[in-house]
Amino acid sequence: MKIIDQMQKENIDTLLILNPHNINYLAGFMPSAASILVVKDEPVLLTNQMDMEDAILNSKIPVEKFKSLKELKKSLNGVIGLESSMNIQTFERLKKDAAFETKITGIVEQMRSVKTNEELKNIEKALEIAEKAFKSTEFDDSKTENEIGAEIEYNMRLNGAKKASFDTIVASGKRSSLPHADVSMNKLERPIVIDWGALYNNYCSDTTRTIIETERHEEIFDIVLEAQKSAITAIKPGVKVCEVDKAARDVITEYGYGESFIHSTGHSVGLEVHESPSLSKRDETVIEKGMVLTVEPGIYLKDDFGVRIEDMVYVTNKGRVLNKIDAKINI
Repeated sequence: MKIIDQMQKENIDTLLILNPHNINYLAGFMPSAASILVVKDEPVLLTNQMDMEDAILNSKIPVEKFKSLKELKKSLNGVIGLESSMNIQTFERLKKDAAFETKITGIVEQMRSVKTNEELKNIEKALEIAEKAFKSTEFDDSKTENEIGAEIEYNMRLNGAKKASFDTIVASGKRSSLPHADVSMNKLERPIVIDWGALYNNYCSDTTRTIIETERHEEIFDIVLEAQKSAITAIKPGVKVCEVDKAARDVITEYGYGESFIHSTGHSVGLEVHESPSLSKRDETVIEKGMVLTVEPGIYLKDDFGVRIEDMVYVTNKGRVLNKIDAKINI
């Protein structure tokens, strides 16, 4: 296993995986309750009775019933690798009277950041489902934001999605200046920011479109689109993700809206909708071939309106946009 080689490089004897997405990545099984994947020369997935039958059918790794943390600790020695996402209560129970050392590691997250061809196919299918659902949705002004969100999610399920990859955002009129607004019972106004995605084979898509109407909307939209294009052009293997963020941020700042761009430029996406790395000014992760990144600059004018454009980009020798629907939509 590739992960064993990486563990040896980090001098880790056994790796304990509790994050369900990391378990899914390594074992091919998504637990519904607490499970522990013990990675060593002969890995084993420890799960409870509720998940046992499903795990035996679907896990690529041998499955055993989890007895207790106390029993697990008896089998551990040397250096034990732990995820940074482990909660403090579990960490303290594990460390108490332990006859082993512990080390926090991001081995699995690093592996997940570069997608295999099979993973890319799942992500592309999730995106295809989401875009088809969007195109099937009628943005009638008589509808509420909530109705539009429900319609998009229903259409995604009809098209083959397991579910939405996150709660759909539909924010219209003044509410479009709220980056993560919940849907409301308000009737649609312009502009309309729609941020949505599908989950297919446990892989996510994530896209944002802004439906504009006035010349003022278009002015801001064009700035955001220019910033997005600048960031996508900057995506290449060997480039730091903070440089991609800077490419987008510099454009928006040049037009005088730097303080209205209030989040990072994007993030990695895969089994989770938000994965590492983050396209932020503080993240110095180096881009590699095979990464799938979102690029989503935005301008948010308080009590007025907002514009965000988000596309998914696959890294080859440069950034290849996976989305098919146009950035600019006039409905």
